Amino acid sequence: MTTRILIIEDETTIAQLERDYFELNGFHVDLCHTGNEGLELALHVDYGLIIVDLQLPGMSGFELCSQIRQAKEVPILIVSAKNEEIDKIRAFNLGADDYITKPFSPSELVARAKAHLTRYERLLGKHEPAPKSEIHIRGLVIDLAARRVYVRNQEVVFTTREFSLLEFLASHPNRVFSKSELFERIWGMDSSGDIATVTVHVRKLREKMEVDPSNPQYIETVWGAGYRFSV
Repeated sequence: MTTRILIIEDETTIAQLERDYFELNGFHVDLCHTGNEGLELALHVDYGLIIVDLQLPGMSGFELCSQIRQAKEVPILIVSAKNEEIDKIRAFNLGADDYITKPFSPSELVARAKAHLTRYERLLGKHEPAPKSEIHIRGLVIDLAARRVYVRNQEVVFTTREFSLLEFLASHPNRVFSKSELFERIWGMDSSGDIATVTVHVRKLREKMEVDPSNPQYIETVWGAGYRFSV
């Protein structure tokens, strides 16, 4: 089955170039040029992946990313001329899976998109059955088969990436992992400019799990080294 993707880009030349490269690689592509039109399509059409430019008429790419992520679990790739770290961190905070700075190689964009599609399928368990087991740690229950998490007997909802990061850390207790190791394990691409997403996701895990996120008891920061899941 052909994967259908949505490209939301107001620069027509760039949008058409991206579409051509994706179609050459066997994808079905929809194009739109405004944030409002993009949101309407994203919410009502079943896309395998969505590419969002940050500077769009009608609605910013940041707001668009946030609204899509609240409604759907789909890979979102940000494409932007903005190269500031604060913009990348904000995008990751809002649920983006990747951030690619213009100008870029269309071939790289396609390669990154394929990688995210493959990992989403794996993380969602489409290629292999999830382990039928649970992890129990001090009031925390991680149901690996159902991909559900219970904190002090209350179910807490995690995104696909958040769950995968939590599962990985909890499956390797008391071991320190650097941000780059975690990024490579969960996101699968060794791109130091995007490692900020690890910090963002750890913070989100703490906010959902910890009684006091500023004094974490589960995911500890080992200064200068990385993070450790304490048991």
